Parts: sequence; structure tokens; C-alpha cells
Amino acid sequence: MMKGEDSEEVEIDLGDSSDPEELDNGEEPQTLWRAPPSLEEEEDIHTSILVEISDTKPLINVRDPRGINDCLKVTFEDVIAEPVSVRSGDRVWIWSNALFEVSRVWIYRIVTAILAIPLSIISGLLFAILSCIHIWILGPCIQCILMGMRWLQSLWSIVLGVIVHPFLTSAGRCCGGFSIHLAKE
Repeated sequence: MMKGEDSEEVEIDLGDSSDPEELDNGEEPQTLWRAPPSLEEEEDIHTSILVEISDTKPLINVRDPRGINDCLKVTFEDVIAEPVSVRSGDRVWIWSNALFEVSRVWIYRIVTAILAIPLSIISGLLFAILSCIHIWILGPCIQCILMGMRWLQSLWSIVLGVIVHPFLTSAGRCCGGFSIHLAKE
């Protein structure tokens, strides 16, 4: 922002309640911007909690709660940086920054408006089909195979317990006596 010659600076004290001078009198800091809930809001509290638990309610404020796309937090300074020895004009830098941010945001919004709904439908359809196949075909088939192969499981555990385990235990005890000492000459 540019200041005119006749403009005055105005300092606004927001009264930060965390200042130690204000808390010396022993009073609790008072929050003036939070109003107590009305009677209608108190009755709606129970229904609003049920709405917040819903699986289908989108998370508007937290759209990446697991941090899947943390690598895409790109700013202008991550892409374009001028060294100290070579500088463009201040106005060029400011306008470049503004145009970068505006074009990045609006092109993303336009592309997502065009592609988000069709890709969401395709993804939902794909995951539904894969879930159905896994639940109703693969799961029962694997359980049938495991039921029919119980004898092979018990045979394999006997082979491991009688032959492989004693052999590897004795090999480990034989090799456990070796020690290597590195000395600097």
C-alpha cells in the first residue's frame, strides 16, 4: 500500500488478553466476541452432534486431514527465486507474484470444476466394484482354499518346527561364537 504525504498512521490497540500486565489483577480474561447460546441453540446441540458424526458430511475446513498432499504446498518463492546479484524491478516481482498466485488458484478451480465430478463418479464406481469383488468373491474363495488346505498348513508348521528351526538355531549358535574386532593401525 502506498501512503500519501498527508496520511497519518493510526495505531489500534486490540487489547491482547495474553499480555502479562493485564492478568496481574487476578481476573480471568473475558472473551467479548463469544455470545452465550440461546435456548434454541441449546436444544439443537444434540442434533448438530449427530450431523457432525455423519460419514457423508464433507470436511470443508480440513480437506486433507491425513496430509496426503503435503508435497503440493507450493508458493511463488518455491518456484521462482532471484539471487542477490540479479534482480528485476520491484513492480515486476510484485506483479509476477500476484499473477502466479491468481493463475494457480483460478486454473486449479476451473480444472477441478470440469474434472472433479466425473472423476469422483468414476472413482466411486471403481472402488465400489473392487470392494464388491473383494467382499463377495475373493474373501469367500480365500476362506474356502484355507479350509481345504488346513492339512498343508499343519504339515508346513511341522516341517518348519522339526527341520528348519533346529538347523537355523544350531547355525546361529555356531556363528554366535565369532567376534570381529576392528583395530586402527
